[in-house]
Amino acid sequence: MESASENLPSAPPVWRFLITPRWLLWHLLMVASFWGMLWLGDWQLRRALAGNGLSWAYTFEWPLFAGFAVVFWARTIRDEFRIRRGGGPVAGTACEPVLPIGVGMAAPQPEADEDDPELAAYNEYLAKLNSEVKGHGRWHGLR
Repeated sequence: MESASENLPSAPPVWRFLITPRWLLWHLLMVASFWGMLWLGDWQLRRALAGNGLSWAYTFEWPLFAGFAVVFWARTIRDEFRIRRGGGPVAGTACEPVLPIGVGMAAPQPEADEDDPELAAYNEYLAKLNSEVKGHGRWHGLR
């Protein structure tokens, strides 16, 4: 007797995205960058031992950069796993800012005071400036 679960097609494992061509290129770039930065650190160490004083700082910077690259790579993979499992964007990333409690994203609404002629004149001035700036930057391809 067959059970109902045997007839259902199974979903592919979540980790399969790691072996897509795009991700394989990212892995290759990561490995090449890591070894390249370690090689540059070794090169700077040999220069420093030969008498170049400035190379001492680079001797320690390049391996540090390699470490940052590994951490970035691991966090990117972790975040992608979380997104593909349905967890959504990771809190604290550029996708979802973390704000203190009570701080919202809505701009404060000014009080409506239409009887103030000074305020009305200032609003007209701002509207005029806004209309003048609307087309700025188009002639040189920025917008």
